Amino acid sequence: MEPALIFWALAGAALGAGAMAAGARWRIRRSLERVRAAERRARGAERLAEIGAMTGGLAHEIKNPLSTIGLNAQLLAEGIDELPQDRPAEPEMRQRLLRRVGSLRREVERLRGILTDFLTYAGELRLDPSPTDLNQLVEELSDFFLPQAQRQGVRLRTQPSHESLTLSLDGPLIKQALLNLMLNAVQAMSAPAGNERAPSPRELILRTERYKDRSGEAGVRLHVIDTGPGIPADVLPRLFTPYFTTKAGGTGLGLPTTRRIIEAHQGRIDVVTQPGQGTDFAISFPTPAA
Repeated sequence: MEPALIFWALAGAALGAGAMAAGARWRIRRSLERVRAAERRARGAERLAEIGAMTGGLAHEIKNPLSTIGLNAQLLAEGIDELPQDRPAEPEMRQRLLRRVGSLRREVERLRGILTDFLTYAGELRLDPSPTDLNQLVEELSDFFLPQAQRQGVRLRTQPSHESLTLSLDGPLIKQALLNLMLNAVQAMSAPAGNERAPSPRELILRTERYKDRSGEAGVRLHVIDTGPGIPADVLPRLFTPYFTTKAGGTGLGLPTTRRIIEAHQGRIDVVTQPGQGTDFAISFPTPAA
């Protein structure tokens, strides 16, 4: 082989080796970047787990003295009620003290509710699924909720599917998720809209049905429908954001907890709302392939 050809062959081999080495170095850098990113994610997840454990522990620690305060407020109210009323001014003073103690007890219960909602939302969600008939679950929940709906002047109706709708679900958790939606619906229909209440008739409807989406996937759907004022367009995107609420005294964790429960069952929740006409929360569960 001529010297020139030998030179170019060696040069080509050197360039090829250099390209291979550069490629190897790039792959190593990419691998190191992935490892470092995974380490950062692991540290972040560990930090979030630590914060979760701390906040959960803090909430439990708060509940203990809160229970003590509530018990002492109750004992104080009973003691005030048993005081003699010999002097003319004492009944009025006693009523004033009882009102203040009553306010204290209500605030204790409110804080207890906030902590309970927080622990439910932030705690580990452990499903205990079993064969559950959705039609029967809806009827049981309707019987339980009927007195409260009637007190608020809301007509509660069920529209169960004619088919058997049995899925593997955690029944108590699904009831909790539905109850959150039902409470919100009744409050929306009972709350003033401007200077007036929601239009009559005020109805709350629980409906179950089978469905098939555009891709042909079959499932079961459960609707919680109200005839309330609807959800404003600016509120809708934030509806499931933790601690976002439009209700006085609300914790803003009811709807996020509902969505978390539904998604833990591999389901989804959709919202269709019309101003002045009402809202439909549609919960969809896939059915196992036959």
